[in-house]
Amino acid sequence: MVSNTYYHVDMSTFGQKLTTCRKAKNLSQKELAKLFVTSSTTIGKYERDEMIPSIEAAKKLAEILDTTVGYLIGEMEKDNLLKDPVMLKRLQDIANLPEQDRESLLLTIDNFIKATKLKAIQ
Repeated sequence: MVSNTYYHVDMSTFGQKLTTCRKAKNLSQKELAKLFVTSSTTIGKYERDEMIPSIEAAKKLAEILDTTVGYLIGEMEKDNLLKDPVMLKRLQDIANLPEQDRESLLLTIDNFIKATKLKAIQ
């Protein structure tokens, strides 16, 4: 049995990942362009995969978007799940819930995980 323990390779393109990250940060292309010090046309070309950024540009975009270059190019260590902006946003939303709601939700998640693991070993 081959284990995919270390890396998850996502088939999404750089542009799709960039778009997802930008939207997770609630930024428009224009706002990202301003932070990146470029034009919104350039951001649009990156997102449509019409243009590929340099390594330095990709690093700067990743920093602005609180992710990693590895995530943007579709290589993500399993242990680095928190660099997935969609998952991070969900976790932040959970953290902002009132304590009682947060505890109830986490208990539900824990029970779901436990049931799934038990089902897998049967």
